[in-house]
Amino acid sequence: MYDVKSWKAEEFISDEEIRETLAYADENRGNVELIDAILAKAKERKGLTHREASVLLACELPEKIAEIYALAEQIKKDFYGNRIVLFAPLYLSNYCVNGCVYCPYHLKNKHIARKKLTQEEIAAEVTALQDMGHKRLAIEAGEDPVNNPIEYILECIDTIYGIRHKNGAIRRVNVNIAATTVENYRRLHDAGIGTYILFQETYHRESYEKLHPTGPKHDYAYHTEAMDRAMEGGIDDVGLGVLFGLEMYRYEFAGLLMHAEHLEAVHGVGPHTISVPRVKRADDIDPAQFDNGISDEVFAKICALIRISVPYTGMIISTRESQAVRERVLPLGVSQISGASRTSVGGYASDEPEEITSAQFDVSDQRSLDEVVNWLIKLGYLPSFCTACYREGRTGDRFMALCKNMQILNCCQPNALMTLKEYLEDYAGEETKKIGMELIERELEKIPNPKVRKTACEHIHDIGGGRRDFRF
Repeated sequence: MYDVKSWKAEEFISDEEIRETLAYADENRGNVELIDAILAKAKERKGLTHREASVLLACELPEKIAEIYALAEQIKKDFYGNRIVLFAPLYLSNYCVNGCVYCPYHLKNKHIARKKLTQEEIAAEVTALQDMGHKRLAIEAGEDPVNNPIEYILECIDTIYGIRHKNGAIRRVNVNIAATTVENYRRLHDAGIGTYILFQETYHRESYEKLHPTGPKHDYAYHTEAMDRAMEGGIDDVGLGVLFGLEMYRYEFAGLLMHAEHLEAVHGVGPHTISVPRVKRADDIDPAQFDNGISDEVFAKICALIRISVPYTGMIISTRESQAVRERVLPLGVSQISGASRTSVGGYASDEPEEITSAQFDVSDQRSLDEVVNWLIKLGYLPSFCTACYREGRTGDRFMALCKNMQILNCCQPNALMTLKEYLEDYAGEETKKIGMELIERELEKIPNPKVRKTACEHIHDIGGGRRDFRF
């Protein structure tokens, strides 16, 4: 039986409920009266249920799809403004004991280069990332209790936070590692992590077990219930995601929203972020092996519907996607993107030989961070390296309250401007610095509170004089 407040995976992600939802969506895909009522509710900026959103996903009426896109764009502006937060993944180790059939790290892959960074190598990676201008990382590691125990992850976090290079510092470490225990989540919390990220891959249990035939990740319930254990362990901010292409996208979409509803119902706060990766080519992985791939247009529609269904939640799109695809979905709700990513272990400090790879997947957008920042500015976005909310304790329901009250322009906007100013002073090319300074001048005028605006102007002036790390 479906129970949004249950802590059992098969009850808060009910296969029967999803199938009934999809049948309901099919029955009403052309029901204009119902679709208009759902869109009217979405305009209240309080979100939609998985069943309501599924009706919109099934709808193929061009004029209604246009309304969905326009509403998603407006809601993105209302809650997140024109800010785009930048981050980079850092792969610590690709040793893994699982048998995931869509990932080249699977145990049976004997020709991928297996690597595990030492603390000295991590320091070199972090220094290279700081030299680009990054302030926020998402660490990644395969599941291997011998090579990648929690003690190793904790030591890596401590090393990352301890590296100071010129004006560089990593101010937020998000963590994307395998499902673990409440006690280990408590240890991650105490280590000062930002968001704990774990992709479900697929919410379809039968498919999940086939896609994960061996290893601890085979346990669907343990994996699906991980976010509850993380929050029980004190982690306020968690990040959801599915790997689109593994299973029917409408099923995954409904399951994803049901998971978000469950976290809200049980813990009082939904996911901090939702990621939308698609299956991509990798060392011994061919996306054509999976028959549930989605077109760029369907992908854009999913992004738009996530934004209007969970308006307060950040949405992440990585360098798995091309520049063109990222440009297509940025206005539809995306609030975070990676820049200058390397998915190989040790890929920032040195290049791998072409004949040897340790990468998890191919990167489609291979531009430098400065090129990405330049591109964002020219598109009218505000590149942000802000980590203020995390360091000021505005996490979980405290961040959501700020977002729901639409206080972004008085808090996140000035913080974004100050971190952009730091980037422009320390790392930007001449053209990026020029257009970035022009952007800062324009955006300062949009801060509605005159006292906040005045203080932000003073801090930005001081950053030009050599001071760093101001925040509201």
